[in-house]
Amino acid sequence: MEIIDLTKTYEGKNVLDRFSLTLPGKGTVCLYGPSGCGKTTLLNCIAGLEPYDSGSITGTEDLKIAYLFQEDRLLPWISAAENIAAVLRGRKEQNREEARKWMRLVGLEGEDEKLPAQLSGGMKRRVAIARTLAYGGNLFLLDEPFRALDPESKEQMISLMKNKTDDALKILVTHDLQEAEMLADVTYILSGPPVRINKKTVRNL
Repeated sequence: MEIIDLTKTYEGKNVLDRFSLTLPGKGTVCLYGPSGCGKTTLLNCIAGLEPYDSGSITGTEDLKIAYLFQEDRLLPWISAAENIAAVLRGRKEQNREEARKWMRLVGLEGEDEKLPAQLSGGMKRRVAIARTLAYGGNLFLLDEPFRALDPESKEQMISLMKNKTDDALKILVTHDLQEAEMLADVTYILSGPPVRINKKTVRNL
């Protein structure tokens, strides 16, 4: 997957200015930088949610993309488990059972029928993570995926994500260096806007 000379102006601000990056077929690439530097805009362009002014993104044509947004984006009128089942494509009862399985995996067994408004911020985030993993894909766009989680829950969700997305490419956006160190194979230290790469670090295995 390649991002080539990507340029994007947003509300009069040059967010991306001929930005280029080559990404591997799998593993975790972290884009680490301060809030507002343009990381989310870059993810939105990769996902096809925002048009860019010039440049190109290649290698995404045949990919199934799962996007975990900064916001939980749970449907408020259905239960936590139903929010997960909504992204599944099996028979109704099969989807319900699969959703219950994911609720257990994120440590929310027994909370299946609660509406999002009845859940804490951390619980809602775990439902959002479960929904993204249940949907699956070979490209995961993860925008501040572990926000609102306490340290223990964060560690559990990072472990689950590693286990369930081993063969996929994950692009992790964060301004938490600890998250980058725990999950990323390659970390790009960014500044901006416009987004610039200041440093690249590779995990020592």
